[in-house]
Amino acid sequence: MIQPASLTGTDITTKWATLTYASPRIRKITNLFKHTNVRIDFKSNNSISQLMKPHSKNNTPTYSKSGIYKLTCSTYKLAYVGETSRNLKLRFQEHMRYIRNNNPQSAYVQHILQNQHEYGTLDNIMTLLKPLKNNTMLIPYEQLFIQSIHQEGRLIAEQHPGEPNLLFQLIIDPSHTPHDKTSGSLSLTLNT
Repeated sequence: MIQPASLTGTDITTKWATLTYASPRIRKITNLFKHTNVRIDFKSNNSISQLMKPHSKNNTPTYSKSGIYKLTCSTYKLAYVGETSRNLKLRFQEHMRYIRNNNPQSAYVQHILQNQHEYGTLDNIMTLLKPLKNNTMLIPYEQLFIQSIHQEGRLIAEQHPGEPNLLFQLIIDPSHTPHDKTSGSLSLTLNT
């Protein structure tokens, strides 16, 4: 940012530019202006007051975020994976309303109602697995987490993922790749 400061000693007008000192390269830039009427001043972006100031990362409470979440059955400790573009607290309240009204709108509610299992509070049973703001990525990430938790044997039966997605399998376990036994090459079948 150039800040004009008219210094008229005789008939020379000097202009000042302020740069943030980031590395020794800045000194090389100042040499370019050595024989001009532009003078360079430096400022620091790591003063003591700036270093002492607490960093404000995203302070949004977890349950006010959207994304991929997990609900855990309090009885069997098995998981249900869901996605929401709204905040988690609102989605949790919907699941609880479905249970109270005996309305099996999700695999988690079906599991609780059919098996007469216990469910808990928001803090005890809901976990944010992946915060997402991009709604187009909700379903792919949900499917990835469903497959991953199913492979670990911790997914409720009501949410069986079907056939494993081989691309997700490569993400979950990169050391295990499906090979064609006759040719030894990688074979992926995409269902369209």
